[in-house]
Amino acid sequence: MNIALLTAAGVGSRMRQDIPKQFLHIRNKPVILYTLAAFQKSALIDEIIVVSLTNWQDMLWAYAKQFNITKLKYIVSGGKTGQESIFCGLKELAKVHSDNDVVMVHDGNRPMVSQEVIADSFAVFKKYGSAVAAIPCIEAIFQSDDGISSDVAIPREKLWRTQTPHTYTLGKLLDAHRIANEKNIHNTTASCVLMQMLGEKIYFSKGSEKNLKITTMEDIEIFEAYLGEYEKHPWNV
Repeated sequence: MNIALLTAAGVGSRMRQDIPKQFLHIRNKPVILYTLAAFQKSALIDEIIVVSLTNWQDMLWAYAKQFNITKLKYIVSGGKTGQESIFCGLKELAKVHSDNDVVMVHDGNRPMVSQEVIADSFAVFKKYGSAVAAIPCIEAIFQSDDGISSDVAIPREKLWRTQTPHTYTLGKLLDAHRIANEKNIHNTTASCVLMQMLGEKIYFSKGSEKNLKITTMEDIEIFEAYLGEYEKHPWNV
């Protein structure tokens, strides 16, 4: 079974809004609903679990019913960090799923994940046993200790920006989080970083510049622009 685990437990402090970023309404729908709809549409996804803020869970169930997100089967409360929140979702899945079931971890505030990105993640997973969406860096990159100046340039040809989804078996993800707790590894920025810290090789699947993560008001403006382009030319998004 293939399960999408969506993280939506962040408070969105960088937005400086009263409403968490994943629940901000864009064109009369919350951001998380666009993300849910992408996984609802995918024929490769059997179930969806969302790790959410406790106070928003009833609202999320109501949205799912309103927009016919029938694959949503579980909503659980998150932890204090993204790493903890993912572990909360994994432990809930472990109650009813086997270690061999496949879990695709995705940021709930990446609403423009395409069907191609989802499909390629599964394709790379089938080949290597894991997959992390990534895109090459195209800008000049410098290293700086003070954020003011630099005399160290890093060859961009060797650099890749990771996104989500990250796809692993449920058993491998659970083991990684349990080992992380034993080793006092906390608050890693992403599942792929945790895996790398534990000695796992990272295999890249296809990412996209349009697969943006909404964390600032500028990201909202970009998202709205993409939605406008989609309305004009659906095949381009």
